[in-house]
Amino acid sequence: MVIGILKEEAPENRVALLPESVATLTKMMVTVYVEKDAGQRAYASGEDYMTAGAKIASKPDVIAQSEMLIKINPPTDAELALMKEKTVLLAVLNPYFNTDLIKSLAQKNITGFSLDVIPRTSRAQSMDILSSMATVAGYKAVLTAANALPKFFPMFMTAAGTITPAKVLILGAGVAGLQAIATSRKLGAVVEVFDVRAAVKEEVVGLGAKFVEVEGAVDDKSAGGYAVEQSDEFRKKQAEAVHNHAIKSDVVICTAQIPGKRAPVLLKKETVEAMKPGSVIIDLAASTGGNCEVTKNDETIVYTGVKVIGNSSLPVDMPTDASKMFGKNVINFLKLMINAQGEFKLNWQDDIVKGTCVTHDLEIVNDRVKAMLTV
Repeated sequence: MVIGILKEEAPENRVALLPESVATLTKMMVTVYVEKDAGQRAYASGEDYMTAGAKIASKPDVIAQSEMLIKINPPTDAELALMKEKTVLLAVLNPYFNTDLIKSLAQKNITGFSLDVIPRTSRAQSMDILSSMATVAGYKAVLTAANALPKFFPMFMTAAGTITPAKVLILGAGVAGLQAIATSRKLGAVVEVFDVRAAVKEEVVGLGAKFVEVEGAVDDKSAGGYAVEQSDEFRKKQAEAVHNHAIKSDVVICTAQIPGKRAPVLLKKETVEAMKPGSVIIDLAASTGGNCEVTKNDETIVYTGVKVIGNSSLPVDMPTDASKMFGKNVINFLKLMINAQGEFKLNWQDDIVKGTCVTHDLEIVNDRVKAMLTV
């Protein structure tokens, strides 16, 4: 098996596999090509990759030599044009939104694995890149908020009097939200958390935060741990509760998303207008519309004195550890498809392999993606 690692386009700083992961692949009898300077922004040199057993080449040569290509972001048009028929592609394809790309992969007979749709099962935890990147995002969101906030996070007893701790409201207690709770508490903030899933209350309280409860939420256990859409009556109660807690908060961190759908709007414009000047909102759901009504994706704005940071790409700012985590997830996934002789073997009986594959043999093979395309 020959695997190629491509360099990501700026402003992406991560790389799909660091040299340590490449070394694991070479031990698995796999030949690895790495595009020149692919790891540069993640502080991995070409010499590091060669020491790990990789061959360094230009982008066209990597694509031409490889049976499988691995990257983080979806392929560019130029990269897709260079790919051979029956190439295997592993990337975060975001297939529910990038429908034209998925159709192109199928038409070109590319076997595409979308790493962001790996089934959320216990067995797949070691391959779950969404959880890994959410951990980074939740941590970085708090540090970003602390830097932007014009006051301290912790309480201080000083000669000038007592400095009260910052109040942080976190919307969504998934992986990113839980990491944001832990980091906020370590920095000394008082933390409140809202989530429609009652099952996360124990984890929230265990991390030292207060769980804001709103009665009437639908909690679908078949949703793989994600939130699901709620009734109009619940959304009205939810909006009132979020408003009342947000206007008393110094920081609001938004993390709530629903796979394949626009992010739910939890923080209304009127709420932002009622928040204290100098408050900070970090919206990690910005790329899918944002949890805050005034969020602008990839932009920082000041709205009625409140700084609103719309950034769904915070892992880009921690490229070394983010790349390390991403690479380990990918290696664990590849072990399902590469045998002891280093040969690629597709096992359609494996629910993780089947659930992650979106295109194969000129067809879109993922049931949920097919359903999205027919809506």
